[in-house]
Amino acid sequence: MRNMAQINILAVANHPEILETIIRLINQNERWHGIPAGSLEEAEEVLRVNSIDLVLLGVGIDEETGERITSLCTSIDPRIVCLRHFGGGSGLLYSEIRHALSGG
Repeated sequence: MRNMAQINILAVANHPEILETIIRLINQNERWHGIPAGSLEEAEEVLRVNSIDLVLLGVGIDEETGERITSLCTSIDPRIVCLRHFGGGSGLLYSEIRHALSGG
């Protein structure tokens, strides 16, 4: 984690309502800042102009798109963690984020 005060989390999903919910849940933690992207192109733009700590690949993101985003993250900053998130409620989301950020 580069910034102890704020952790920037890019959430990528192509279902707007689910993406909105994920961002709302992320932003309930005062140290986390959720940034939404509804497509590969939006994710690429966010990654190029923001310092991102974690990328959540969510609902509707196919394997090829996920691999392209992961590859881009690695080329921009190998410390960016990419994580597939398939749902399961806020408790699971928080647990997955904490685990990924701790290096697990």
